[in-house]
Amino acid sequence: MIRKLAESIREYKKATLLTPLFVALEVTMEVMIPLLMANLIDYGIDAGDMNYIAKMGGALLVAAFISLAFGLLAGRTAAVASAGFAQNLRKDMFYRVQGFSFSNIDKFSTASIVTRLTTDVTNVQNSFQMLTRMAIRSPIMLVFALLVSFRIDQKLSLIFLGSIPILGVGLWLIMSNAHPIFARVFRTYDKLNSVVQENLRGIRVVKSFVREDFETEKFTAISGSIYKDFTKAERLLVFNMPLMQFCMYACILLVSWFGARAIVASGGDPVLGLSTGELLSLITYAILILMSLMMLSMVFVMLTISRASAERIVELLGEESNLRNNDYPVYQVRNGDISFENVSFSYGNNTEKSVLANINLKIKAGETIGILGGTGSSKSTLVQLIPRLYDVTQGQVKVGGVDVREYDLETLRNEVAMVLQKNVLFSGTIKENLRWGNENATGEELIHACKLAHAHDFIEGFPEKYDTLLEQGGVNLSGGQKQRLCIARALLKNPKILILDDSTSAVDMETDAQIRRVLGEEIPNTTKLIIAQRVSSVQDADKIVVMDDGKISAVGSHEELLQSCDIYREVYESQAKGGKNDDGI
Repeated sequence: MIRKLAESIREYKKATLLTPLFVALEVTMEVMIPLLMANLIDYGIDAGDMNYIAKMGGALLVAAFISLAFGLLAGRTAAVASAGFAQNLRKDMFYRVQGFSFSNIDKFSTASIVTRLTTDVTNVQNSFQMLTRMAIRSPIMLVFALLVSFRIDQKLSLIFLGSIPILGVGLWLIMSNAHPIFARVFRTYDKLNSVVQENLRGIRVVKSFVREDFETEKFTAISGSIYKDFTKAERLLVFNMPLMQFCMYACILLVSWFGARAIVASGGDPVLGLSTGELLSLITYAILILMSLMMLSMVFVMLTISRASAERIVELLGEESNLRNNDYPVYQVRNGDISFENVSFSYGNNTEKSVLANINLKIKAGETIGILGGTGSSKSTLVQLIPRLYDVTQGQVKVGGVDVREYDLETLRNEVAMVLQKNVLFSGTIKENLRWGNENATGEELIHACKLAHAHDFIEGFPEKYDTLLEQGGVNLSGGQKQRLCIARALLKNPKILILDDSTSAVDMETDAQIRRVLGEEIPNTTKLIIAQRVSSVQDADKIVVMDDGKISAVGSHEELLQSCDIYREVYESQAKGGKNDDGI
């Protein structure tokens, strides 16, 4: 796990390595200060030697300034290293997610990925900074202070060693019980983010059904669960400070008691025994030793909190996409021929429950294919196999006579344009959204594509026209406007295969018919797959595929299916009862 996380340090290795060096030099100066103070008291103040007092006073100032300088340098390099590490970690995770297939994303869920990119990375960043500073500073100070303490008085220094096992056992009990709770808390954070995301996305539905109270209760319940777990964990961690303070004050009292007796016994002569200055320095070292132990305990607390986060980050970084190029990928799609050969598909590893079963279908380049079927008949799943958003469980999907698994993924997807059921537009201008289809498209090409999709007129009605700013998700557009912009964006790719997944459901039937007519005239060599609920949207297609429960029920023209397919005929008759003609107008 540590090795995997360390890969994200990269260009910040120098700052990461300099931080412990500066910390070590800072600690060295701090450890020298009590020794200088002891000499100042014993050989300067007690002896009344002003020259020695001035000399030691200057040395103390120099040591303090050097310690301060190294402390500032350590703080700066630690901040640069930790912030850079977090930046790289987020970048690596986001880059990894971009390579995920739909099944990988389904495994983690969107809310979980967001939590890992934000809360979990922040926890690991804080731990990283503490490791490069406190985790280095504390052991060095502990060792140096103990060495100097034993040099002054070995018997009194044994008091410090006696406190270490007590602290060690106490900290181990605290950490071992707190870690499982924090691991559970971050899983609950995923649920919290999911609820918030779902609520904000469906806020119009929530308000229209007056379900604000229900959503508030749901959020409160999950938030309350996080509160209870954090409270339980903090109740354990709170014992850390009293334990540290008990050991610190006990050591100071014992050193003071036995040290004072030693001074009385020796008459304060440093040659015969313990001097006043040495006792003061021992008390100072006692504080330094116990402060270093306290800092170590804080590091352990932070590591306990971040350990669960680190495990979740490494899990994401270690996830391999199940869609990868083979060793010798094909970089050219010859044409828009599509062939499904004995195709079966199931989500995840559940091969017993097939979503698609034994699909056989051949589509020639340039044909227009309509796909019709009830809800849950796997129409969308069928077309998602073409650009390899999922891989088939059995059989083959071929494009241009080549198995889609043999293509370079980017090459294949550049030749397949999809307008999905859920129309997604990003915050930015209309022009910027359209250029997702072709980032180098000219203004004339943008206008031409929008005219084909019947989007140009409503765009021209905006004050800023193609520079109109869209809010996130395109919420300032109607459903039909979003669909037409998405179709225009897909057309700008100039693809060999165009897939329209129920993408004209929000436009009126006259506009729908006009869009289909224009597509047939303007891109005759592009293979067009149109998934629709309305018969009028597909009845002019070269072939219509009727799906039922993950299987192809029938294939044929409109007239053929009216004669041979009961499902198609029932759908047509139920829609025709409204008095529409064959064109759906």
